[in-house]
Formats: sequence, structure tokens, C-alpha cells
Amino acid sequence: MQSKFYWYLIIVVFALGLYSIPTSVYAQNQEQYASIFTITELGLELTKKAILEDDYDAAEKYSALTNNFYGKNIQFLRTVDSDLSDDLHLELLDLHSSILSKSESHNLIAHINTLQETLSSNSSDGDSNVVVAFILSEADEQYQTFFQHKSNESYFFTLSLIEHSKIILNQNPISDDRLKQETDSFFTDLDKSVLNKSSFVTVGNLITAIQRDLLGTETIVIDKTNLYGVIRNLYSELSTAVNSNDYSTAEELAIEAYLENFEYLESDIKKVDESLLNTLEIDMRENLRKMIIQKEDPDAIIQFIENSILPDLAKAEKMTSELIPLVNGGTLTTQNLKSMGDASDDQKTVVKNKIDVIREQLEETLLHYDQGDIQSAHASSRSAYLDSYEFVEIPLRAIDPDFTLEVEYQFATLRNLIKQEAPQNEIHDVIIGIKRNLDESERIVTGTGELAPAIAFSSSFAIVFREGLESVLILGAILTYLEASRNNQFKKYVYYGIVAAFAATAVTWIIASYIIEISGANRELIEAIAALSATAVLFYVSFWVLNKIEHKKWMEFVKAKVWQATTTGSVMVFVMLSFFTVYREGFETVLFYQAMSGFAKYMEIYVGLGFIIGLISLLGLYYVMRKLGKRLPLRALFGLTMGVGAYLSIAFLGNAVRELQILDVVPYTGLIGTIPRLDINLAMMTGIYPTLETIVAQVILLGVYLIASTYILIMRPRKEQQLASMRKSRKDLDE
Repeated sequence: MQSKFYWYLIIVVFALGLYSIPTSVYAQNQEQYASIFTITELGLELTKKAILEDDYDAAEKYSALTNNFYGKNIQFLRTVDSDLSDDLHLELLDLHSSILSKSESHNLIAHINTLQETLSSNSSDGDSNVVVAFILSEADEQYQTFFQHKSNESYFFTLSLIEHSKIILNQNPISDDRLKQETDSFFTDLDKSVLNKSSFVTVGNLITAIQRDLLGTETIVIDKTNLYGVIRNLYSELSTAVNSNDYSTAEELAIEAYLENFEYLESDIKKVDESLLNTLEIDMRENLRKMIIQKEDPDAIIQFIENSILPDLAKAEKMTSELIPLVNGGTLTTQNLKSMGDASDDQKTVVKNKIDVIREQLEETLLHYDQGDIQSAHASSRSAYLDSYEFVEIPLRAIDPDFTLEVEYQFATLRNLIKQEAPQNEIHDVIIGIKRNLDESERIVTGTGELAPAIAFSSSFAIVFREGLESVLILGAILTYLEASRNNQFKKYVYYGIVAAFAATAVTWIIASYIIEISGANRELIEAIAALSATAVLFYVSFWVLNKIEHKKWMEFVKAKVWQATTTGSVMVFVMLSFFTVYREGFETVLFYQAMSGFAKYMEIYVGLGFIIGLISLLGLYYVMRKLGKRLPLRALFGLTMGVGAYLSIAFLGNAVRELQILDVVPYTGLIGTIPRLDINLAMMTGIYPTLETIVAQVILLGVYLIASTYILIMRPRKEQQLASMRKSRKDLDE
């Protein structure tokens, strides 16, 4: 019965990691839900219009666009209302099938009307600004599709989405007059750019600017102080262009100066002089562009820049430069930043969902770039930021604005490198950094929770206790034997070896930490190797413990160690025996803690507490064994340590495989929706991630443990018992 208990214990330890899923995963996000239904309705409206015009080819394409959009959001919709979402999905697919078979138009129109009524009646209200931001993200994606594949249906879908966004904003106007004026101006430029079928980068930049204003986010990709110099250089190029009568280039430079540079300075200028900000906005956004569009005299344009814009720009630069020390020095650092994890459940859900989407989009970016499809790679990288990370920024910026800017810069760097067609290794390195910071973004927004710190504490305690148990038992047996044989003069050499082993372990920790610290770009690879090494050592040690789990076998092992120490009588034998007994466990402990330290970020205090309690427990165990002379329940202790070692090795293996996936050494096959999506801290403490490769590796290792444990704990003892019975029977027969 006892052996079965320990077998079941192993299964339970692993299963605990699979059980707990935050209920917030199924929380509703009203704005995303409303925007998905609104976009689907608009797609159906375009489909209906094409059918009424008897253009079944266009209707088929609009229906396909609508189905594709709805399908890519079905997982989110199911978290809100799975039955309704699946019913609508089937109805949309049935409609598409009917269009392909060219059913009667009145039947198709009736079908569409029913779908639109269902969508309209079940759509929830939400923050109109956020809804519009979602709709514009889809407009950006549809425009990219049009631009890359010359799809007229995507083009008209884009126009419909932009027009509906303006309707929503007219119904729910922005209260800030300056912001409303700027947003209206951006929409005017957006309409013009889309009608002129400008590049998707131009359209995407305008959509980004509108979303930034609506969501109250900023995207600063370089040092603010450098932006003033960039704007001056752009205006210098603009002057050259108008002198050459190249007004088209001049307009592009004016837009770039304002949209992609000055926009990032607005928040600081507003703090010091809001009227100056308004003047600069009007001059740069409207007056200068109006002069260029009307092709006024080049001298007049240049004088306007030199006499109106540049002096105000210099004034703004001086005033904001005085603001920067306040931000860094303390006067303004009392801003009400939230603490880590201080976000609503809905925000945490959105962050986790968006991060999952970003991971998939980054994989697409790598795939496109490796295949030489630069345009698609750029589109994927832009979508990863514009359509997803900007929504992560909302709660993240309220907690850690500096880190938010760091990640924004990484995304900007990635886009620029792709446009420059940089070497593949540079693209890969930036994406690896982004993936790493996606984990950090999720940690900051979601916090550590309760279960992950408990696992960190338990794992830390288990490592110290497991590794120290063997040393305590061997050293205790040696010292007891020396006392019993009246060889107390050798005891001090045992203590010398112990002290030397502790010193060597400390040195090993310092060296290992230094190597990881200086590893730089290879840090992830070193952490993966450390995790794999820890898995291998735990695997070996666990089965070594299994083979010593019987008290008789363990005592035979200990007696052999004691005999080795006492037969020679050399003091160095005692020193070396105690040194290697402790240092071997110390080296393994360093390896395990280094592997765990990368996965227990922000939970260091729990790891430290586990370490301290583990040491105290070992001292208590030593006292019980040496001072009180109690016989320890070795089978129970070894069974427990073996189970814990198995669990830790499975967790380390999952994390090692994931590190290699981040490095693109191991393929990434997502299983979102199939495997429970744990929050990042819990996932790192269990090694359980929704990818095929991590799950397969862990299941295989778990299977090996179960099979081997069954053999060693159940089958082999039975065989030994049967052999013993056979020998006894033969002996009885011989007698």
C-alpha cells in the first residue's frame, strides 16, 4: 500500500500544476466584443449590397472577408458566450455556402438581415474610443490586404470601417477640444490617403496617431531630446524640396515631421505651455501643409518655417529640457503609478490574450522574413504592435512607463530593421528581446498571484531539503561511528571538509551568476542549458534515490562510506570524504537554483524563505538523528524527495524547451484553446505552456518516471519476493 501511495503522490504533484486556471481568463471585454460584432455587421452590409447589385463574385469575397475576421476572433467570443458565438459562426459559414451556390437573392438577403439583427441585439456597449480603436485596427489590416493583394473588396471594407468609426465618434464626441481638433485633422488626412490609395505605411501611421489620441497612449521610440533635431533636419529637406518645386515630397516631409516626431513631444509641451502647443500644432499640422498643397512661393514657405515654426520649436525644446530634471530628480516622480499587478481582471485578460496574438504574429514575421517576403514581414511586425501591443500598453504604462517605452522602442527597431532589409540574425535578436519582454509585460500587469509564490517557496524548500538530506545522513553516520569507535580525533577533519565544501559552493554560485550576467545575447541559451542540465541531474538523482529507498540498501551504502573513511586512518580521507559529500550536493543545489532563478522573477523573497526553512529543517533532522538517536523514516523521506525531484525536473524541462523556442532552436506549435493557458508566473513555476513541444516533452518524461517507479517500487519487489519464496521452497525440499 505504501508503494502505491508514493506512486500516486508523483501523479498528484504534477497534476497540481495543471489544475489552477485564473477565472479572469473567461472575463468579458465589452469593447472588443462590441467591435467584433460591429465589424461583422459592416462586412455583412457590404455582402448584402453586392447581392442587391447582383455581383455574386464581390458578395463571395465580402463574405469570405467577414468569415475570416469572425473566425480569427472566435476563441475570444467563446469566452463571452460560447453558444451564441458558435451559432453565429455556423450561420456565417452557411451564408457563404449559399452565396457560392448562388441561392435566390431574397433568401440570402433575409439570411443576412437575420444575422445583423442577432449581432445588433447581442452587441454590448463599451468605451466608444476603445471600440473605434479596435475598428481602426481592422481597417489597417484590411488596407494592408488591399495594398498587398490588390483586393478591391478589402479596400471598400476599409472605407466602410473608417466611415463607421467617424459616425461613432460623432455620436460620442471627444470632450477635449484640442484633442478633438487634432483627431478630426488626422481623419481628414486618413480619408485623403485612403482615397488616393497611398502606401499602407502612411495609412497605418495615421491610424496609429488616431488610436494613440483615443486611447491616451504615447509611442516614444527614441530619446525625446533627439526628436527636435530630427524635425529640424526634416524641415531642412523640405526647404530643399520646395526650392526644387517638388511639393509632393515636401508634403510628405511635413507630415513626417509632425506625425512621426512632433506627436511624441506633445505631452511634455502641454505640461509647460499649452498655448504654445496649440500654436505649434496649427502651424505644423495645418498652416504649413496648406501652403505646400496650394504650392505657394518657396520663399514664403521657407520664411514661415524659419520665422514661425522653428522659433516656437526652440522655445518648446528649452522649456521641456528644464522639465526633464524634474521628472528624474523627484518633483514629478510622485505621479500616481500603480503597483505591479494593480490592474482589473478585464485588463489582465486582454493583456494575456493580446500577448498570445503577438507571439503568433512574431512567428509569422520571422517566417515571412526568412522567406524573403519583406513586405509581409513588415506588415506582421506592424500588426503585432498596432493591433495588439498598444492595448497591452494601457494598463502597463500606468504601472511602469519606462519599461513600456523600452518595449515600444524594440517594436520600432524591428520595423526599421525590416524596412532596411537587415541581416536575419539582427531581426532574430530583436524578436527574441521582444518575446522576453512580453513575459515581463504580463508579469507587471498580472502580478505574481498567490499560487506561483507558494510553488516557488515549496520548490526552493524541496531543493535544499532534497540535496541536504543525503549529506546529513552520511555525515551523521560517520560522526556517530567515530564516537562509537573512540576515534574522536578525526571529527575535526570532517568539519574542515564541510567548511571547505560550503566555501566551494559559494564560489561556484558567484562564478555561475557572473557567467550568466555577462552572457548578454546568449543569456537565454545559457538559461536553457542550465534548465536541461538540472533536468538531467534530477532525473539521475531521482532514480538513484529510488534504488536506495529501502532502509537496508541505504544502510549498506552508508556503511561502505564509513568503512572507506576509517580503514586508511588518513586525516585527508576524512576531509575529502566530507568535502565531496557536501560539495556534490552543493554543486547540484547551485545548478538547480540558477535554473529556477530565471523562472521565479519577483518571487525571490519566497525562494529565499524556502531556502532558509529548508536549512532549518535539515538542522532539525540532524539533531533528531544525532542527539536523540532516532531512526528516521527513510522510505518516506526518500519517496517524498523522489516525487519532488520528478516534479521539478518536469518543470525545468518545460521551461528549457520554451527557452529554446524563444531562440528558434525548437519549433513553436501553439495550442492556445487546447491546453490551459496559465498566467506567466504559474507557467514558469510549472513549466506548463500551451505549445505542442513543451507538453510532449513533459508527458514523455512523466511517462518515464511512472513506468520506472512502477517497476522499482512494485514489480521488482514482487519478483524479488517470488525469487526468495522459490529459494526457500527449494531449500525446504532439499532438507
